[in-house]
Amino acid sequence: MPSSESGGSQIGEAAVAGAMDGVADATAGADATLRGPRVAFQGEPGAFSEEGVLASFAAPEAVALPTWRSVFEAVHDGTADSGVVPIERSKGGSVREIYDLLFEFDEIRIAAEVTVPVHLALLALPGQTLDGIERVYSIAQALDQADEFLRSRPWQVMTSYNTAGAAKVIADKGEMGAAAVASARVAPLYGLDVLADDIQTGDANRTRFAVLTRDAIPDEWFAPATLAGPIKTTLVWAVRNVPGSLYRCLGCFAERKINLSRLESRPSRGVRWEYVFWADMDADPESPDCAAALSALLREAVMVRVAGVYHRSSVA
Repeated sequence: MPSSESGGSQIGEAAVAGAMDGVADATAGADATLRGPRVAFQGEPGAFSEEGVLASFAAPEAVALPTWRSVFEAVHDGTADSGVVPIERSKGGSVREIYDLLFEFDEIRIAAEVTVPVHLALLALPGQTLDGIERVYSIAQALDQADEFLRSRPWQVMTSYNTAGAAKVIADKGEMGAAAVASARVAPLYGLDVLADDIQTGDANRTRFAVLTRDAIPDEWFAPATLAGPIKTTLVWAVRNVPGSLYRCLGCFAERKINLSRLESRPSRGVRWEYVFWADMDADPESPDCAAALSALLREAVMVRVAGVYHRSSVA
């Protein structure tokens, strides 16, 4: 079962190396290479998370699940070989629930990442027009990304659990006067029409997805572009509740000129008002400077975990 660590866990250098080896050692049985991976995502077919699956892998079997937790559970119990979840949105920032689940499911690692452009469309039943729409459904983030367009008309805006799910509900119910904000590729899946395309504000919207695994999977399963970027490392650690502890932890990297491209805190969930710190390190943990930084971090922090060693995605 997954464990929920608090700041009191201990880890030695051998354990850190073992965690990194578990991510990097892509050894799998010969039978695994004869089939494509079963890859779980949250939402309905056509969701942006499914686009993340298709961008990450060469020939995946995409499996739709209702929640992010169910994706983690499927990867943890082996029902799925991998899972793809959103971890950062260019406009909305980090998807904090994903970091909390990564901390809870401590056997799961980030094996890769991919960045997907977000292009939104307004979808409705055939025969509908913009003037006939009264209600618009989608997830809060998509509604926010299309806010400028949606404010151009007096529509009632309502949240849904998923972009493609909003479209599916309209199609299943035959709901007239309703539209969904989703990817245009969703329309033919559910027999809907595109009333307006590219309704997002600007062209820079992107979502970064993390590819999750518990066990090593063959490199052959990945799309070539997924393994093309430089190595990055995701870490989580907890500090002692004493003055200067976080400063000294960050100094482990600064002194060796190792860049942290991302740093944020999340509640430890084990002890009230205590936090863990997540960081993306632009370095390979096997390089001498990085290995030295991790050794120094182990001496200062009360818990350190390598959550993934993988190739940085190119910006689409």
